[in-house]
Amino acid sequence: MATAMRNAQPHRIAAMLLAGLALLATTAVAQQYKRVHQEALRPLLDGKLDAASESIGAVCRERGDDPESWFLAALLAAVQDDAAAARDAVARALDLGLPPGRFLAGPFECTAKLRAIPGLAADLEARSGPLVHGPTLGDVTHEHARVWLRTARPARVSIEARSDAGHVAHIDGRTTSRSAHTATLQLDGLRANTSYSYRVLVEGADTEHGGRIRTAPAPGTPTTFTIAFGGGAGYVPQHEHMWNTIRATAPDALLLLGDNVYSDDPTRRGMQEYCYSRRQSRPEWRALVHSVPVYAIWDDHDFGTNDCIGGTSRTTPPWKPEVWEVFTRNWPNPDYGHADRPDGIGSYFTWQRGDVRFVELDGRAWRTDPRQPEPTMLGPAQHAWLDATLGNSQCRVHAICSPVPWTFAAKGDSRDTWNGFRAERDGLFASWRAMEVPGVVLLSADRHRSDAWRIDRAEGPDLYEFNSSRLTNQHRHGPVPGSLFSYTAGPSFGLVTFDTAGADTPRVTYRVVDLQGTIQHSLAIRPGAE
Repeated sequence: MATAMRNAQPHRIAAMLLAGLALLATTAVAQQYKRVHQEALRPLLDGKLDAASESIGAVCRERGDDPESWFLAALLAAVQDDAAAARDAVARALDLGLPPGRFLAGPFECTAKLRAIPGLAADLEARSGPLVHGPTLGDVTHEHARVWLRTARPARVSIEARSDAGHVAHIDGRTTSRSAHTATLQLDGLRANTSYSYRVLVEGADTEHGGRIRTAPAPGTPTTFTIAFGGGAGYVPQHEHMWNTIRATAPDALLLLGDNVYSDDPTRRGMQEYCYSRRQSRPEWRALVHSVPVYAIWDDHDFGTNDCIGGTSRTTPPWKPEVWEVFTRNWPNPDYGHADRPDGIGSYFTWQRGDVRFVELDGRAWRTDPRQPEPTMLGPAQHAWLDATLGNSQCRVHAICSPVPWTFAAKGDSRDTWNGFRAERDGLFASWRAMEVPGVVLLSADRHRSDAWRIDRAEGPDLYEFNSSRLTNQHRHGPVPGSLFSYTAGPSFGLVTFDTAGADTPRVTYRVVDLQGTIQHSLAIRPGAE
């Protein structure tokens, strides 16, 4: 089968793409890369095959050396029931380096047609193996670890972990069609501050995929560790080695603070699946996340569209529950808001490492219009949860993460940041002071650069904000006045070390690291110090 695919004549592909000649060559080239193939795919997801032939034909002509273009061509041919052209396009994409698992993942409404072509699915599964995506390490505590994965088809899956001292943990589960062939398995009974190796089995067979888990110290234990964080991770192939750069710094966790996949299409599940799958298939991404736990919240480009407002209803806009469901299928977070409450679905959650607590906020699902009276970014349920989380915390440092900047000036006059919710933000700061929440550090994303800010407070200690959101994006935002420093020259991420174990602590150090691994800026603070 593989030989036949490679040797297939390209004339069928050329015929399929003739309709694309009518489009100007600059249509796709002028756009940012992360948008090009999404725009070409949209007519296909809408069932507009003539328009899809034009749009996909155009990207194949202008980007014929890009495997992503031939991935779309294969989907189009399959939907048009042209098995020969689909095989040709699959072969071209594979020869250009596309991971074969891409054809076994989203958008499932299209890839299902590829699977129906006799022999093709079996050949692709033989190439990819039974594990299409993952494993992705998620929530890691002192006693458990979560692992996410996607299989080629519904299957029985297992995770087996063994510590260096011989302690063993095991968990079984299943992937299903309803879960888009994904599963998140939680290994319980792990020992604190212990290293484990783990492996993934599908239908009882070793997949040769796995990684390392380093559990957290017991809650309340003084500790020193480092996290990487950022946002703005649009899919840009020439920047995907950012994940290798992050891996080289050996962080204990990766925080993605929004704009992680840029689906920008809340009404089309297929587009969301497409955007998640192309990142999950990248070998650089997989090499990072099999051993570095990932914690993700969404922002506008993952939840809805640019600067969107979720509103006060669970079912309005009507796409809100489904977008949330897709999100939960693709990230192994500790939690996803409060699904049991009508006003609780979201991307917010909390987690702890030693005596440092992270509080990650959802700034989209329940925000109201900032132009209306008494707007809210968080909504009542999240406010109550936040107060309870901080009020009950015994930690010495609290890293509170927002998908948008806390500093009013960070985005000019835009009301999309906390600048549009000034009373709410100041009320939060006042309540934290009243509750005597110690060691507050603010993290954020959204701006395509890396900044440090000091927020002056009339009462209590000043607050420091670390902002970073150009992990892989091409587009950048220039600096604005008032920051302590700002890096805009290229993609970057934040590297933050928390030290509560040494002398003169707690101490938090923020470093800005560029795509090549060079430290561009650094700032050390003592959070909570007057």
